[in-house]
Amino acid sequence: MSNDTPDVLVLRSDTHGLPAREYADLLDEQLPDHDVRLARTPAEEREYIEHATVVSGVDIDETLLERAEDLELFAGIAAGYNHLPLDTLREMDVAVTNASGIHAPNIAEQVVGYVLTFSRRLQEGLRRQNRHEWRHYQGDELMGSTVTVVGLGAIGTAVVERLSGFDVETIGIRYTPEKGGPTDDVVGFDRRAVHDALARTEYLIVAAPLTETTRGLLASAEFETLPPDAKVINVGRGKIVDTDALVSAIRTNQIDGAALDVTDPEPLPADHPLWDFENVIITPHNAGHSPKHWDRLADIVAGNVTELSETGDTETLTNLV
Repeated sequence: MSNDTPDVLVLRSDTHGLPAREYADLLDEQLPDHDVRLARTPAEEREYIEHATVVSGVDIDETLLERAEDLELFAGIAAGYNHLPLDTLREMDVAVTNASGIHAPNIAEQVVGYVLTFSRRLQEGLRRQNRHEWRHYQGDELMGSTVTVVGLGAIGTAVVERLSGFDVETIGIRYTPEKGGPTDDVVGFDRRAVHDALARTEYLIVAAPLTETTRGLLASAEFETLPPDAKVINVGRGKIVDTDALVSAIRTNQIDGAALDVTDPEPLPADHPLWDFENVIITPHNAGHSPKHWDRLADIVAGNVTELSETGDTETLTNLV
């Protein structure tokens, strides 16, 4: 390849505060037979995309796609892909892959951290430490609890795997319950099945993508069904939970607490009431951030670039959407 015509182009947008240069360097190391180039400016994006066969980035503008003559694969660097111009890419016969699964280990670890923080009442311990107060308080036990996981994709499955050593009962809620799953019980998204699961849930973990089915899935009726000792953990998408209903449920002690890595709205305004509840943990949508983010993504994309160059077959690519 000429230095003027890279065949693998990394677009300039960083993600999660991680510079795209690191990602491009990792791809370059794994693809010695390919010309991997990072576009640092819009002008370089317009220049380099002309003969690139693979482009990777958070998003891609349709005006940029108009310049692509040889594009065969757009490798998304996020798990979500509905923000992409999928119709245009399909019309151009360009395959699309995503980053599904690369966030699963660290998000699952953070979920376990939330669960144990609630179970052992570690927030109360920190409050007493901050007051220099040596006074006993009673924690709880996770063992024997019922944990329901909404969404059994890579993240939900990783959560269940990490909870398997705690001797808990697990329920999974997924689109295709007939496929089963890693949980002790699996149900679908029909209203009765969901409410039956919620009624016996002590830890409700939302790890699903935002779809028409999951949008507003947890609203007033669902919070009324949950037991008063239930904790809600959301690492999926903020709009899956009705925020006003969540605030009301916490204020009226319908549930015992919440841990939110995602919110609606997001960022959460500084004057929002969720900040002020002692039984609510808020993290700034960083459960998916990990030093290994680019390493895992580069492994997937480099493997797909090699597969595509050797076989020309997009149907066998990993994480094809």
